[in-house]
Amino acid sequence: MLRRTLTLAGALGALAVLTGSGFAQEAAPQVQSIIHAGRLLADPATGRVVTEQSILIGADGRIVSIEAGYVTRDGATIIDQRQRFVLPGLIDSHVHLSSELGANRIYDPVLLTAADAALRAAQNGRTNLLAGFTTVADLGAPNDAIFALRRAINEGRIVGPRIIASGRSITPDGGHGDAQGFQPHVLDVLRSEAACSGADACRRAVRRQIQAGADVIKITATGGVLSNTAAGVGQQLSDDELSAIVEAAHAMDRRVTAHAHGVDGINAALRAGVDSIEHGSYIDRESVRLLRQGNRYHVPTLLAGWWVGQLAEQGGVLTPAQTDKARQVSRDMANMGRFGRENRVRIAFGTDTGVSPHGMNAREFQLLVEAGYTPLQTIQMATINAADHLQLNGTAGRIAAGYSADIIAVDGDPTQDVETLMNVRFVMARGVAHKDE
Repeated sequence: MLRRTLTLAGALGALAVLTGSGFAQEAAPQVQSIIHAGRLLADPATGRVVTEQSILIGADGRIVSIEAGYVTRDGATIIDQRQRFVLPGLIDSHVHLSSELGANRIYDPVLLTAADAALRAAQNGRTNLLAGFTTVADLGAPNDAIFALRRAINEGRIVGPRIIASGRSITPDGGHGDAQGFQPHVLDVLRSEAACSGADACRRAVRRQIQAGADVIKITATGGVLSNTAAGVGQQLSDDELSAIVEAAHAMDRRVTAHAHGVDGINAALRAGVDSIEHGSYIDRESVRLLRQGNRYHVPTLLAGWWVGQLAEQGGVLTPAQTDKARQVSRDMANMGRFGRENRVRIAFGTDTGVSPHGMNAREFQLLVEAGYTPLQTIQMATINAADHLQLNGTAGRIAAGYSADIIAVDGDPTQDVETLMNVRFVMARGVAHKDE
């Protein structure tokens, strides 16, 4: 025993000589690529911009370090962005990858399978990525389609953004997230598997969505503009149903986000404990008070309101029931954006893309600026705020050591002019460059 101890001590002593200490040191991460950034948004929270920086990226797709000057490492690929402004990959907290609003969209549930939806979602996901959105939250898609795409992207089989997915929305029977506008026997076939009536049924629907793979629970607390029914945009899920949904989701460690236009549904959902409000077209001071309780966010989706307003005037795409609602809500959503700014509501960036064309997401920045926000505030919404909202702190929303290498670059300075974000010139997601013009 004594000789074995001495032998071990000798081995440790030799190791100490080799490593320069009394213990073996972990090998430094291998640097696979280095971005030379002419200007870098070093801290989205303060807007601090630094020049001539090197972002060192490891083989695991994470950022190793940021160093001053243009450094090199043996074997590392140099990515030259010295003439550009570099910032974190953008986050869109509300998209629908499996669809896009068009004249025939009403027939998609009858004509298309989940496989069709998955292939469309893959194409649209790549479009979102190349537009600079390296993370998206998909809030409403066929379960099989979106969960399969999320898995394929995570495994590196498909090029696309990081996806936080809800799958089907929890909706009242016949409500905004359910099928409408068809004959009864067709409705029986198209009825959403996540539709429910009564607290117990809605609690069960939540648990089944989580079982199917939902990262977050999306609910339709009110009617919606694009429901093909003249049912308005007021509260649809009852108070008891809302409470049961939130209780079931939180018990299984899932946040709940509520599609909500009418103020009655907004405030009922917030009182029930939802974590965020999507759209929020008619928020009032009571909504603001409730939103300030806990870690809650408002996702305004001004782009969706602006786009359906354009379509309502253009004609040929929306049904009569949709057109009437679109004209009214489009105007009111623009007013809501200004109200939110005046009342300092905490915002996470989201667009409802799929209502508007995929790839147009950055138009939301311009609409937010028109509502009175500064360019930097809108970038914060799409980086640090959205990361916090989607529980991605430490992973996305910043360019910092240990974070995923989700990085974009533009010409010009987006902290002064957000229109530059409409033309993203370089995109890297999880350490892999997908675009460099």
